[in-house]
Amino acid sequence: MKLNRNFNLLLTGQSLANIGDILYIVGIIYTIFEWTGSATAAAFVPFIITGSMFISNTLTPLLMGRFNLKWLLAGSQLGKTVILMALAFWMPQLSTSNYAGAFVIISFIALLDGCANPVTRSLIPIYVKKDLLLKANGITETVTQLIQTAMWFVGSSLLIWLTANNLMWLTAGLFLLSSILLSGLDSVDFTPAKQQGTWQQITSGWKTVLASPLLKRIAFMDVLETIAGSVWIAAILYVFVSEALGASEKWWGFINGSFFLGVIAGSLVCLWFSAWIHQKLGPMIFFGAIFSSLATLFFGINSVPVLALLLSFLVGIFSQLKNIPQQTVIQTSVAKAELPTVFTTLGAIGTGTFGVASLLMGVLADVFGIRAVFMLSGLLLVGVSLIAFTGLVYFRKIVQL
Repeated sequence: MKLNRNFNLLLTGQSLANIGDILYIVGIIYTIFEWTGSATAAAFVPFIITGSMFISNTLTPLLMGRFNLKWLLAGSQLGKTVILMALAFWMPQLSTSNYAGAFVIISFIALLDGCANPVTRSLIPIYVKKDLLLKANGITETVTQLIQTAMWFVGSSLLIWLTANNLMWLTAGLFLLSSILLSGLDSVDFTPAKQQGTWQQITSGWKTVLASPLLKRIAFMDVLETIAGSVWIAAILYVFVSEALGASEKWWGFINGSFFLGVIAGSLVCLWFSAWIHQKLGPMIFFGAIFSSLATLFFGINSVPVLALLLSFLVGIFSQLKNIPQQTVIQTSVAKAELPTVFTTLGAIGTGTFGVASLLMGVLADVFGIRAVFMLSGLLLVGVSLIAFTGLVYFRKIVQL
């Protein structure tokens, strides 16, 4: 089945931006570590990005009330281009005495980047017909996860041939090309409610979510799943490999890579069987959640590195078999004019929860042991599956629309 020009432009433009995001993060983490010799200073980069994206998700509805979605998306990439060019000019003058300014620039880039994901998810159901929506989501997730899996390796490899400053220039070029492609999108019929005040615009998505029994369920599921998923961050997984598996550092990379390969495989399953899955969105969400929980629980009690590879792969597959149908449910259950604010609300919930949960899981791992947090993760996913099961009636209504 063929998808249209607008979807292809949107996918290509956002893919270039996603590649650029990873390359610049690789470059800036490497540079900050070189300046300071501090792992804490380098780890502060993702913390700044997560915090800034939470603020961005919260405030993006104000921008949606003033700009067309197409130009908001293209403009955010153009803004990132300008800021990154400024960073590239400035980097040769940075040193251990003034590197803190780099964190300010990182924050500004993340603020612009925070509006891109909810806008993209809102534009997909506008550009794509309903019967092709699951297929479009599957393609988008497959490409995104392929980029996430490959570009960390590519970015670190590029540092062998390029300086970090040259990597910034390369990334700026990718952002510029992305903004050009996205500006070629057709304008959409989204008309923001200009009569709303500032507070009403910020809270409109929250009101929509709270007023919908289906969206409230999904939001609660997202909170539990985000907390559960925080055990897969690099720091906690490294401790599990070292203490629970008694394996060397290379297994840390193997297991992490196996998880992302599972995510890609799950996206491909949704892509290949999109027509069948579209008729069974609710059962697929439940199926993905319950089998993710079982795989996570077995992972937590396992002591065999090879089996850990298989289990992390299965967690990746089943998480996508839940998440892609769930995203399709959101896109088809909400009026297109309300989608942008709904996605910014869910994005704010996700980023805020993840930031707190990552810290909390680290503390719990220190207090109760590394296996305990994976068992907790599995139990939280059991809770997600129960919410999905009790909400099957709502999911069936979406399929029948």
